[in-house]
Amino acid sequence: MSKEIISTNNAPQAIGPYSQAVKTGNLIFISGQIPLNPKTGDLVNGSIEDEADQVMQNISSICEAAGHTLEDVVKITIFLTDLGNFATVNEVMTKHFSEPYPARATIEVSGLPLGVNVEIEAIVGTDG
Repeated sequence: MSKEIISTNNAPQAIGPYSQAVKTGNLIFISGQIPLNPKTGDLVNGSIEDEADQVMQNISSICEAAGHTLEDVVKITIFLTDLGNFATVNEVMTKHFSEPYPARATIEVSGLPLGVNVEIEAIVGTDG
């Protein structure tokens, strides 16, 4: 099995022993993204909408670095510290995705890196 590492300065650099994304076969696995601004390295402080929007921008930048767009995303997993934010994050998703939407799971967790409220990982389908 071959794997290709995908990396871009337009998304936050990994803050641990992992890659921003890895391509293997016809899939690209994008590591969980948190609301870090890649230009400043600062966390986005604001509403859950602001946080989720920054996360989606980060995922979009990684897709672009791999020669793809959010339209190629086939699955996302959303981690929230409060499922009460579910509806708001859904609204953000409709700004970044159009039908047919990717498959999705949303999970409430007790905590996320750097104390953020949302983290999203993605799988991108490719033609090869």
